[in-house]
Amino acid sequence: MRLSPQMSVGGLVLCPPYMEGMWHMSTVTTKAHTNTNRWDTRQMVTMAILVALGTLISFIDIPIIPGVEWLKYDPSSVAMLIGAFVYGPVAGAVIGTLIALIHWSSAGIWGVVMNIIAMVAMGVPAGLIYRHRKTRAGAVIALAVGSVVMVTVNLLANLVVTPIYTGMPVSAVVALILPVLLPFNIIKAVLNSVITLVVYKTVSRMIKPERKRPLCENPVTDAS
Repeated sequence: MRLSPQMSVGGLVLCPPYMEGMWHMSTVTTKAHTNTNRWDTRQMVTMAILVALGTLISFIDIPIIPGVEWLKYDPSSVAMLIGAFVYGPVAGAVIGTLIALIHWSSAGIWGVVMNIIAMVAMGVPAGLIYRHRKTRAGAVIALAVGSVVMVTVNLLANLVVTPIYTGMPVSAVVALILPVLLPFNIIKAVLNSVITLVVYKTVSRMIKPERKRPLCENPVTDAS
């Protein structure tokens, strides 16, 4: 019995299908899940787990700016960012929105609105960039861009939302931008980014394991 030889070069598997009279190179990376427009059952279950995790840690409210008790940090955006990195920006936005809605009981309607705005503003650009550049540097760039977008959008949203639920005049909110709102949002973005960078790879391997296997089309076997 003679089997067709295989040779690995630079991670590629060389498979000589003699029936076709030419050398065929093929590398196949199989993944348990891929970013597609269709969400399979396992992806939806994993997203639900991320929503549950994000909801749980959303109750960890930490005041950051002294004297401004209504501005608190919680790490729930980390679950959203992991979802955006693993499954794409739309999935991240869905996860973030669901976390904010479930957290309604303690945040109130306007807190929910601000949470949704913050999560979508950071998760969508971060997920879009990381989808096309899945490297450590790509993750850093994605989180940096997402942070800038989130901070900018949050400051604009505060000018509209904060006067409604606090009764403060817009001029008073503007006066809070530099000493309170800007540093709070920057600290929030940095904490979310750092925590995501620390835990993402470990969590993503659990969610979406990858393995490589060679594919030889039409392997030749001679029996004599």
